[in-house]
Amino acid sequence: MCYDDNAIPPTPPGSAGAAQSEDLVLMAVDGNRFYAYLAFPEHPSNAQILIYPDVRGLHKFYKELALRFAGVGITALAIDYFGRTAGLSSRDEPFEYMPHVQEMTAAGFFADVNAALAYLREGDGAKRATFVTGFCMGGSLTFVTGTRDLGLAGVIGFYAGLSRKFGPIERPVVEIGAEEKYPLLGLFGGADQGIPVEQVHQFEEGVKQSGVEHTIIIYPGATHSFFDRRYEEFAGASADAWKQVLSFIAAHTP
Repeated sequence: MCYDDNAIPPTPPGSAGAAQSEDLVLMAVDGNRFYAYLAFPEHPSNAQILIYPDVRGLHKFYKELALRFAGVGITALAIDYFGRTAGLSSRDEPFEYMPHVQEMTAAGFFADVNAALAYLREGDGAKRATFVTGFCMGGSLTFVTGTRDLGLAGVIGFYAGLSRKFGPIERPVVEIGAEEKYPLLGLFGGADQGIPVEQVHQFEEGVKQSGVEHTIIIYPGATHSFFDRRYEEFAGASADAWKQVLSFIAAHTP
């Protein structure tokens, strides 16, 4: 698990603007109904972002994160992974997520992603640059998404697992860097015991072969899930991560 039940995202730089939010139920082309959470600013910019959670699905951490994005003008939609196997039940603890993670498939995952992207791109959203970001398993899925033809402006992965292979991750992410299609930002902890720095460098070498613009940052001493303002020792890494994310989005938004 990336965060405990009380974790909250760090606050992005700059004054927070007004934001509203809405719980949604979206439907994929195969009829699957799944939870999503939309946060939208009073004065939206030309950017919007799709958020992939960690293994727990649409946990409250990611609803708070969507609000953080909306507070700086970026429309944000966070999705849940488990509509097919867990229905529309709550993902707050003590939800047992691992049996549902193990039943995920690439076909089901991308059916949900396509439904979420279609929702974001309705109306004025059709004119906005669309990004994807994800955390832990969601970071891995972000880089997998980056190999698909989905018309994205960029992908942003936080401490993406690089060696795992299951469900939607049909090949380890460390092997697919050369297939990335969009500008890419990767953020990793140098003291993350589950993601060796050597694997990060291997992934980066693959991304270089793809020819896409990319930035890979490794924060020395930061552990897995450093992006959490409750941990003061990672406040510097969290603050810089926000700076990198917002700069990346601004650089790739017309």
